[in-house]
Amino acid sequence: MLDLAFRRDLRLLKPAEFKRVFDNTALRGSTPHLLVLASPNQLEKPRVGFVLAKKQLKRAVDRNRVKRLIRESFRQHQHDLVSNDFVILARSGIVELDNQQIREMIDGLWFRLKKPHGKHQGRNRKKRS
Repeated sequence: MLDLAFRRDLRLLKPAEFKRVFDNTALRGSTPHLLVLASPNQLEKPRVGFVLAKKQLKRAVDRNRVKRLIRESFRQHQHDLVSNDFVILARSGIVELDNQQIREMIDGLWFRLKKPHGKHQGRNRKKRS
């Protein structure tokens, strides 16, 4: 049975861990309201951290709602993701979205970031001669 808990070891907690992701971003996914940066880690599990600035989400209740939705989505997708450290940044306008829209947005980002490093499975483009 899969362990779907969101334990402390699945979170980025220290400033140095966030800095490593910002400095060594290997993957990124974005929408108009969210940006996800990913960097490979040496652990056997993915981890997640949040950067939800008061400038974009003025009220604490809004910041907590967005974090709660992202945490729940990460908790359910953690076994499908490769061993990366993910930092999620909120952009302006996310407050106007309802819970379902935010959840669909983050689920779509996880789907795009599930690809292994260096292997794009998108369109096969012909090389120009």
